[in-house]
Amino acid sequence: MSQSYFDDEVLGRAYDARLMRRLLTYARPYRLHVIASVALLLGVSLLQLVGPYLTKVAIDVHIVNGDLRGLTWVTVLFLLTLLMSLALRYLQAYLVSLIGQRVIYDMRVSMFAHLQKLSLSYFDRNPVGRLMTRFTSDVQVIEETFSSGLVAVFGDVFMLLGILIAMLAMDLKLALVTFSVIPILVYITFAFRSRAQQTYRTIRVALAKVNAYFAENANGIRVVQAFNREARNLERFKKLNRDYTDAQLKSIFYISIFMPSVEVINSVAIALIIWYGGGQIIGGAITLGVLVAFIQYAQRFFRPIMDLSEKYNIMQAAMASSERIFELLDTRPAIKPPAVPVKPKEMKGQIEFRGVWFAYKGDDYVLRDVSFGVGSGESIALVGATGSGKTTIVNLLCRFYDVLKGQVAVDGVDVRDMDEKDLRSQIAIVLQDVFLYSGDIESNIRLGNPNISYDDVVRSAQHVGAHGFISRLPKGYREGVRERGSNFSTGEKQLLAFARALAAGPRILILDEATSSVDTETEMLIQRALGKLMMGRTSIIIAHRLSTIQSVDKIIVLHKGQVREIGSHQELLAKRGMYYRLYELQYKGQESSIAARVAKAKTA
Repeated sequence: MSQSYFDDEVLGRAYDARLMRRLLTYARPYRLHVIASVALLLGVSLLQLVGPYLTKVAIDVHIVNGDLRGLTWVTVLFLLTLLMSLALRYLQAYLVSLIGQRVIYDMRVSMFAHLQKLSLSYFDRNPVGRLMTRFTSDVQVIEETFSSGLVAVFGDVFMLLGILIAMLAMDLKLALVTFSVIPILVYITFAFRSRAQQTYRTIRVALAKVNAYFAENANGIRVVQAFNREARNLERFKKLNRDYTDAQLKSIFYISIFMPSVEVINSVAIALIIWYGGGQIIGGAITLGVLVAFIQYAQRFFRPIMDLSEKYNIMQAAMASSERIFELLDTRPAIKPPAVPVKPKEMKGQIEFRGVWFAYKGDDYVLRDVSFGVGSGESIALVGATGSGKTTIVNLLCRFYDVLKGQVAVDGVDVRDMDEKDLRSQIAIVLQDVFLYSGDIESNIRLGNPNISYDDVVRSAQHVGAHGFISRLPKGYREGVRERGSNFSTGEKQLLAFARALAAGPRILILDEATSSVDTETEMLIQRALGKLMMGRTSIIIAHRLSTIQSVDKIIVLHKGQVREIGSHQELLAKRGMYYRLYELQYKGQESSIAARVAKAKTA
């Protein structure tokens, strides 16, 4: 696996209006909640401004004049302000959390629905770990943006504007002295922002690498243990994890410098207020209450600035994450549906490949001018060395990929002119590596098809010989299936796959090395069931075991992406060509006389 396979894109700008507008479309259904949340923030900001003013009134009007009754009323009003602020904060926090959760719910649903429509070529290029990062970390960043970033920015802006107006209205000169430190604050903020931006991008890329490598290692744990790769893989993971940790520590380093720097500037501003304001009090220009109120306003002035810096980090994260998510959502399936799909009244299962050329990448053709036909109800076998193009033929028939040149037709209709669901609903595939879902045996045979009853499931299992081992399980067809069917043997999983294929009632049956991993007894059981399973269906069998395909109507021999021989088992043996050599190589030492079989084939 190349390093680039695990690399994630370094995307995202600090702010992108186009992305933000698109992101806000997910909040549009909840715009009333957003409006209410902003209104609550405005109320909280106004209440925050009342406190310092009440302090000024308490000192200048009541304390100086010894008015205890008036001081008591101011104190009660101050407490009521705090209680109201607490209630509004609670309501606002609940609303934005609700918005955030609903937005990520909608986003995950749209991502999952879109991901299922993408062509297999997309998954060839993107590891599972990278896609998991989209569904977990990136979506969580969007949730944080709505719940504590986007709406909360309004509160910080309201607070800053309110404090500016209050300070300027209270005393212009003292306000200008307080604001004299702002240029230094702006410089520090911009310096922090530029460094934090690059650091965050590094964090996202490093996290995607960690997730991708972990997912691959977990899926291939048997190979890892079988080849004693634990130590090597651990070292590789340590390096990826170290890169991610270093990026996080670098981000923490910048934050640990920025936050104390803002605190120092805040302290300098308060010191200037005390120095200049104290002189003004001595000169009789302002009162003590004004000075105390200014100190409180100054403390509250720098708090939203620090919050805005934090919101900037969240916004920056949102831009990078939303760009990754929208990149996924904007990826168009390589398989394009026809404008007006042709829908056969009844599929018969006749297949034809006409001069087909195909390459997964560039001009490295896997199939070269492949042509053959399969009649309705006919059975054929595809044989050849690994990489000769057998599985690719199946992929093109199911339209997982589109041909580059030529045509694949079913019942005389180009598969590109058919609806994918209509085509695939008539095709059942049994693979060598059977995939079972978590759930139970019945659900794995039905695959959610409401037209398949429980009785159909049982009949299908009986038909292929799976009912025996299923009935011996404690819960029978309700027996739980672990991840990827790890609690069943390879042979049992393949019997379940046969039952699944039969229950679907397809017109075209594809067996891709479906009996290569079973023992002799199980293979004999499956061979007995295959006759009934294939009866009346067009069947394509891919097999390395030539013993499993001797009874098919036609065998197609592939070599380096080209059709070299076509004929029945006996006809191909009589030709003494490529199939004869494959057969002789496979059975040399197992049969007493290959020549006797050839002679028999010639006289047949």
